Amino acid sequence: MIIELHLLQSFPVSNLNRDDIGQPKTATFGGVTRGRISSQSLKRAARQLFNQYGLSADETGVRTKRLLDNAARLLADQRGRDAERSQVVVGAGLEALGFGVDASTRLTQYLLFVGPQASELLADFCDRQWDRLEKAAAAKAAEAKKAAAKKKTGDSGEPESAVKSKKIKPDKETLAEAQRILDAQQVADIALFGRMIADNKDFNVEAASQVAHALSTHAVVNEFDYYTAVDDLKPQDESGADMIGTVDFNSACYYRYANLDLDQLTKNLGGDVDLTIRTARAWLYALVHAVPTGKQNSMAARTMPDTLIGVIRETGAWNLANAFLRPVTGSDLMSLSTQRLIEHLGQLRSFYGGKDMSVTAASVTSTLPGIDEAERAVTLEEFSSRVLASIEA
Repeated sequence: MIIELHLLQSFPVSNLNRDDIGQPKTATFGGVTRGRISSQSLKRAARQLFNQYGLSADETGVRTKRLLDNAARLLADQRGRDAERSQVVVGAGLEALGFGVDASTRLTQYLLFVGPQASELLADFCDRQWDRLEKAAAAKAAEAKKAAAKKKTGDSGEPESAVKSKKIKPDKETLAEAQRILDAQQVADIALFGRMIADNKDFNVEAASQVAHALSTHAVVNEFDYYTAVDDLKPQDESGADMIGTVDFNSACYYRYANLDLDQLTKNLGGDVDLTIRTARAWLYALVHAVPTGKQNSMAARTMPDTLIGVIRETGAWNLANAFLRPVTGSDLMSLSTQRLIEHLGQLRSFYGGKDMSVTAASVTSTLPGIDEAERAVTLEEFSSRVLASIEA
């Protein structure tokens, strides 16, 4: 079973999701420039809300490079191990598990999406394997020292950097430990958004939810705000600004789309039906309320979606962005965008068949032309209850 969520949301002056030079992200669609908000920023904004909508902290994960420091701290504070040696042993432990570590920063080579117990489980592993890992760390240090000496004397032996970059392929027993540390069967956001570890596919999780980049329904031109600031303690006989600059922004009505494969979610969560239901509910509410945090302190673009359409279907999925392939024009962008969205959905249902689909629509300001009365909801609670009714039964 698939749940689809279609949202229209207008943001005033904002820069919610910046590119590498600080401008609001854009994309060309239908031959014109559109405002864009990346799926990554929307998913992160949603993840930050999961604990407000029915999921506890021990049911959501973290993305981090800092497992080494966290586990080493637990070894020192709770298990009485030497703090400095703990750093070395945990580094060796991570490498034994198949993860590269930067010796200078003590960070893993890439962000790991893990459950909340990962640091503690890693500390347990390192505590149990302390002697073996300490020997492995000493052997690596000696090998690195030898390589550095060869390099210094002009020997063509393997450089120190190559020694550091070697990765260990875990044996069967160690791989089982790694799978236990990275187990995600009770971690809702990993089950939803998946996990990919390119050089260790044993730990990958197929995402149950797909989230599209939000696109403006109309053409957008980025603008900039020229600002000045004055020193409050400047003498009164002095004039002029003490700081000047520009901030880029745009304002746009966005189409947002996401879907959720409930069968995949249930599989990812190890068949836990109760957690699946609560995760689906948190997913819906969090995505409705998700707003990226970029430049919010200076622009406060705290708006809510105006039009919401929920679709339940057994198979397939329809992103309705092509409703706006021809950019919307006019002064009432929300109303016109809502009309376009509903018309396009109706056209697809008519052409491809939509008998297996259940549609629920709601709008704060629009009259929802083309939506049957029986398919309308008048509050978010009614909308979510209808959308989730089939999985909560």
